[in-house]
Amino acid sequence: MGLFDSLFGGGAKPPANQYASVKIHPAVDKGVKPGSSSFSGGTIKCKCATDPVIVEISAQTAHNHACGCSKCWKPDGAIFSVVAVVGRDHVKVTANEDKLEVVDPTAAIQRHACKGCGVHMYGRIENTGHPFHGLDFVHTELSDQSGWSQPEFAAFVSSIIETGVDPSRMDGVRGRLRELGLEPYDCLSPPLMDAIATHVAKSRT
Repeated sequence: MGLFDSLFGGGAKPPANQYASVKIHPAVDKGVKPGSSSFSGGTIKCKCATDPVIVEISAQTAHNHACGCSKCWKPDGAIFSVVAVVGRDHVKVTANEDKLEVVDPTAAIQRHACKGCGVHMYGRIENTGHPFHGLDFVHTELSDQSGWSQPEFAAFVSSIIETGVDPSRMDGVRGRLRELGLEPYDCLSPPLMDAIATHVAKSRT
């Protein structure tokens, strides 16, 4: 221990991955996989063993993140969803579209889910005045292809309390998110919040 540490008590470093036992989502629990800048899209499909819904996404996704809100679809055992956005013009249902239904028609994001397995295939904003109109929300974990954009942050973290996570666990959850490189926010990331504020400001001029 150096003189500085002996005087100011900074010698001990926290153990690496001290929160590794905290489970966030299967897609990130073993580490965040980097995306590929050359990746240009693929397909996602629901969990039905027969006649699955298949959606073609013909572009790379963006703003991939862990989301703690109570609306997003999460696989069994996950306390967060992992969701990204892509231009709605790049999203096309190619099989069994008749199995899709909107989960909550009153929600800003119209989440189209499979009536068979309950998986959300894409979320679409129909309100042309919404800051994110033109973007669809998709779960790339439903794809067999690799190279999709990687999760970059965690949004609406405190909302997991609303879905049953004990408040006493929150320090560990935020610690694990930071270990994974997913900075936790109780709203969206600063760039996305700036985009919303910019949209609102322009709409008032």
